[in-house]
Amino acid sequence: MTRTRQLRQDLAILPMGVVEQLTGLSARQIRYYDQQNLIHPERGSGQQRRYSLNQIERLMEIADYLDAGYSIADIHAVDQKKQKKTGVVDQDAVRRSLQAEFIQIGRFGTSKRGDIS
Repeated sequence: MTRTRQLRQDLAILPMGVVEQLTGLSARQIRYYDQQNLIHPERGSGQQRRYSLNQIERLMEIADYLDAGYSIADIHAVDQKKQKKTGVVDQDAVRRSLQAEFIQIGRFGTSKRGDIS
């Protein structure tokens, strides 16, 4: 039985410094795209951002859009159109949204006065 090896482009193992070298972007630019929810790096044990090869391609796509004159809002609109067209849901965005919701629920469930349990 032969086993086909395939590069795992979705494995987030690349640190910020490597991403800077591969994309030509500054750490500030990359962090900004993260803050604008254009990319969603995973976090290592020390909370350092870790990127996959797919995310490297995404960063280069974002840079191309910005170079072509698109705004951040325009890029979000393009992303939404792509999602509607393909019907593909951004699983990372759904996971982050649920995490934020659970954190918010947890805050409501603990009261300093002890009147909510």
